[in-house]
Amino acid sequence: MDTKKMQYENGSNSEEEHNKILQMRELVEKQDSTSKEYDDLTLRRFLRARDLDIDKACTMFLKYLKWRKSFVPTGSISVTEIPNHIAQNKLFMQGTDKTGRLITVVFGGRHYPNNPGGLEEFKRYVVFTLERIIARMPEGQEKFVSIADIQGWGYTNSDVRGYLAALSILQDYYPERLAKMFVVHVPYVFMAAWKMVYPFIDEKTKKKIVFVENKHLTSTLLKDIDESQLPDIYGGKLKLVPIQDS
Repeated sequence: MDTKKMQYENGSNSEEEHNKILQMRELVEKQDSTSKEYDDLTLRRFLRARDLDIDKACTMFLKYLKWRKSFVPTGSISVTEIPNHIAQNKLFMQGTDKTGRLITVVFGGRHYPNNPGGLEEFKRYVVFTLERIIARMPEGQEKFVSIADIQGWGYTNSDVRGYLAALSILQDYYPERLAKMFVVHVPYVFMAAWKMVYPFIDEKTKKKIVFVENKHLTSTLLKDIDESQLPDIYGGKLKLVPIQDS
C-alpha cells in the first residue's frame, strides 16, 4: 500500500503518522520478515495504541506476530474448534452505525464458563469472533461497535478469568478495533465482577465504554444508530444474526 494515499481517520498529525509508520516498518521487518505481509493500516493501529511511540508500538506488534504464529498457526479459527461457545449462541452481528461501523451484540447472560472447552476454547472463540467482524467490515472501516447486553446475568455466568483473557486479546492483539461499547441491562450483581475487571482496562478502552440506563436505552442507541440498522430487540428494525451465520 502507498502510505501517501492512505486515508487517515482523525486527520491531525497525519504526516507525523506517515513518517512514523515508515520508521516502524523498517524496524519490524528487520526483526521479523513476516511483517511485510501486513499493511500500513495495521501498523498504524499499533502506533495509535501506543500514542505514536515507535519503540512501544514495535514491541507490541512483534509480540502480536509471535502470538499469532502460535495461537492461530493455520491463519484462522474454525467453528469446529469452538463448539461449546457456538452452541451458547451469545454473539450476533448485523447492521452498521451512522458512520458505517459494524454492530455486534453480545449477551453476557448466555455465557457459561464451566463447559468442556475451558478457558482455551473461550479464547479461541474470542479470536474467531474478532476475525469474523474484521472480515465483514465495510471498505474504509477499521472499527466496530458493540452492545454488551447483561440482562439475566448471574453468578453462574461470572467468568473473571475469561473476561480478562478476552480483554487482553482485544487490547494486545487487536488494538484500535473497538470504536464504542454500550453496556445495557446491567444487573446490580454484575458490578462485583466489573470492579475486578475494570483496573485491567487501558485508558483508551475505558473511554469507549458507555453504561446505559434502561429508561434511556433506545434513545441513547438511536443517537449513534439509525432505526433501520438497530436490532429489533432495542426498538429498531433488524433481526439478530448469529455471528457464525453472518
